[in-house]
Amino acid sequence: MKRVRAPGVQLEALPHINVIVISHNHYDHLDIATLMKLNERFAPKVLVPVGDKALVESIGFKDVQELDWWASVEINPSTLITFTPTQHSSRRGLFDLDKSLWGSYFIQHGGRSVYFGGDAGYSSHYAEIKKRLGSPDIALLPIGDYLPRWFMQPIHMNPAEAAAAHKDLGAKLSIAMHFETFQNSAVTFDQPLKDLHEATKKEALSQGRLIALEVGETRVYAGGGADDRLITIL
Repeated sequence: MKRVRAPGVQLEALPHINVIVISHNHYDHLDIATLMKLNERFAPKVLVPVGDKALVESIGFKDVQELDWWASVEINPSTLITFTPTQHSSRRGLFDLDKSLWGSYFIQHGGRSVYFGGDAGYSSHYAEIKKRLGSPDIALLPIGDYLPRWFMQPIHMNPAEAAAAHKDLGAKLSIAMHFETFQNSAVTFDQPLKDLHEATKKEALSQGRLIALEVGETRVYAGGGADDRLITIL
């Protein structure tokens, strides 16, 4: 599977990586060649859904932990990562459909929280996550690969559904992801951003609350104190 465009940050420019979170085992989310390079450079801890530990360990990682939905891992005294549900699927071959789990991650660090949505169709899970864990400061929500709807709707949100998920989560800010990287469906390259613009207008979302960044763009969001800020890179 070939990328449509280059990564926003080159491998050599990445800062030190302590933890990798993998949402599911589809090839565009669990790429063995990339993971091998990350392991060689950083040897990080890897969190995976139930059923994917053996695959990731076969790459060479020494610290791999499988998680079921709602299981949490304390990375350090100030960082807690919880594996949360999504509506999706898994597969890497002809005979392993849904043999491993899939999901999303709710990452809490100090007084901040980030929700990484993985791949997902729209479902009641977003409201459930808010009820159990609270609203994240930032949510990363997928908006691509949603056509044809008769096939993709259960597993991939369109931008309008991503806007609904943003509201269900009560996120302070949501950033669109999972678009303009691989050509995996009938969605044209520029369609997700057009549909996102229409969806945010229709849902009457506050300006800037569900956004899309250019690949490689960095924005700094200042908080209450001099050092209380979040930097988001896509």
